[in-house]
Amino acid sequence: MDQKIYMAFESALSKDLEQIIISNSSDTNRVSKIKIRPVLLKKELFFQASSFCGTKVLHYNYGKEELLKELSNWFSGLFRQVEIKTLSDQTTILISKKGTVTVKTKQRKGKDPLWNSSDGFMSEGNRELIDHNRKKQYLLKEGVAIPFMVDLGIMSIDGNVIKSKYDKYRQMNRYLEFIEDVLPSLSKEEEISIIDFGCGKSYLTFAMYYYLKEIKGYRIKITGLDLKEDVIRTCNELKKRYGYQELEFRKGDIKSYQGTNKVTMVVTLHACDTATDYALYKAAIWGAKVVLSVPCCQHELNKQISCDDLQPILKYGLIKERMAALMTDAMRANLMEALGYKVQILEFIDMEHTPKNILIRAVRKGNQPSAREIQENLNKLKSIFEYLNCNLTLYQLITTTKEWAEDIEGK
Repeated sequence: MDQKIYMAFESALSKDLEQIIISNSSDTNRVSKIKIRPVLLKKELFFQASSFCGTKVLHYNYGKEELLKELSNWFSGLFRQVEIKTLSDQTTILISKKGTVTVKTKQRKGKDPLWNSSDGFMSEGNRELIDHNRKKQYLLKEGVAIPFMVDLGIMSIDGNVIKSKYDKYRQMNRYLEFIEDVLPSLSKEEEISIIDFGCGKSYLTFAMYYYLKEIKGYRIKITGLDLKEDVIRTCNELKKRYGYQELEFRKGDIKSYQGTNKVTMVVTLHACDTATDYALYKAAIWGAKVVLSVPCCQHELNKQISCDDLQPILKYGLIKERMAALMTDAMRANLMEALGYKVQILEFIDMEHTPKNILIRAVRKGNQPSAREIQENLNKLKSIFEYLNCNLTLYQLITTTKEWAEDIEGK
């Protein structure tokens, strides 16, 4: 190995390193490239080398001396190009077929200092480049190619997130964080059945399966429902390709679905208008332990709401529309609480950048209310509907359908 390569690496492997990319492999079946970046592990400086081997990415953490010893393996005819970026410099190393080494270095301008000399840590603005303990750690790791994310166009084959799809990548991880929070409510001793109403292209359905089954090791069965036959067909083809045996997609809607009478978790994302009410209702009837719902297009109350006391506010159409939407979701949350759920209304990062970014997360309590307590809670909510001169489909379903009445009697 040429001494110029060793000297370039020896100089770069410090706290000022940003990234090293080793490429132009002579044996891509063995390894196509290697990326190296600094990481802090328990406040000690290491260098993480990510080796790209076909569709796999292997990660190794080295101390400086350990990594320098690896150079002889990498540059004995395997790689012929290196790009090194540090805080101050950018170095390019080219190795000809005859073994001639060319090293070119130029200064980088406009970079803020990464490290604070007083405490030995990076400045807040650039700290995420190195600090594993402070960097945002996504549940779906970047740098590791996940088959369904590659097929859905979110990741490249080497595990890098496509720049134009980064918002979807962040949304998928945000969604999984909501699920991670409720894992204490899900048992690993029994199969978890999940219904995903309106699954669409199933970005989040596949992510949920991968996270719960492949990463967390739960026994699960997920059914995705959508009305579009071509979407269902494509999703079923993909799940076969990945070997996701406990995931299935069917044509169906929320209102008429009768495929089960017991579900552990109900998911509904962007169910339009009253479809959300039917999803929440069915979740309650089935005794679902967890409900995740992102409502959309809440038109029902906007058409009904009429209140003399609020007329000075409601006379503005846009204000009325937004108030009605917020009231709709607030009432849905209260109705689920009346039925024995602990409910949170959370901000959800929306895939399409619309204002529809509220998520209703409901977790079934251990001690369920009696039929009398449920009725008392519903009566309190009834007075609000009377004040606003409106009604809500979820309230009607709970108070008038035969199935729910029988369920209350059985409590």
